[in-house]
Amino acid sequence: MKLWRSMDIQPTNEPTTADAPIPEASTEAAPITETSAVPVEAAKSQTSWRQFFLDLLETILLAAALYLGINAISARVRVDGFSMEPTLQNGEYVLVSRLAYRLGEPQRGDIIVLKYPGEPKQDLIKRIIGLPGDKVEVRDLHVVVNDQQLVEPYIAAAPTYSGTWEVPPGYLFVLGDNRNDSSDSRSWGMLPLENVIGKALVIYWPPPQWKLIYHFDIAVTAPQ
Repeated sequence: MKLWRSMDIQPTNEPTTADAPIPEASTEAAPITETSAVPVEAAKSQTSWRQFFLDLLETILLAAALYLGINAISARVRVDGFSMEPTLQNGEYVLVSRLAYRLGEPQRGDIIVLKYPGEPKQDLIKRIIGLPGDKVEVRDLHVVVNDQQLVEPYIAAAPTYSGTWEVPPGYLFVLGDNRNDSSDSRSWGMLPLENVIGKALVIYWPPPQWKLIYHFDIAVTAPQ
């Protein structure tokens, strides 16, 4: 049980609330905060245009990154001329791998895109015949590497010229498949390895000619 203690209430001289002095009103005006009213249509239009440009910028940056990425690992070239017939025809477009020789070594029989040593701004497309250390001969209408005659079903016609070449370290010996109508190592010499751009993989244009570029393995014994 709770007990309540009675208390005597004594009079007081303190002023009541009604007797308290009233403060004078301030003469200084309070700062006014204004809020603009933008029509709904205008607000939506501003947001739409801003989002459009942001999306456009994002698309451009993504496309640029994709383009640079693709170019870092591949190249696209157009065959201009007849030196690689019948394998490659004039006007065909070829996809080239720039990574092929970062992940592996050039092989005899590979078709490569290269910087022409006589004019580095000019790109050529040829087939690797000789590797560093190889001895390459053309005699009796045949190509001979390290005293082993090559079987070449990809050439246009047998070569009508002759010669002997030693491939030094750091170089390749390349020929066109159209042996009698090609400017290649027999005329301008050995190809420095650093001039190799990449390995030809696919003919992708025109569509009727689309095909993978077959690798003919030129299996010969390296010189002892």
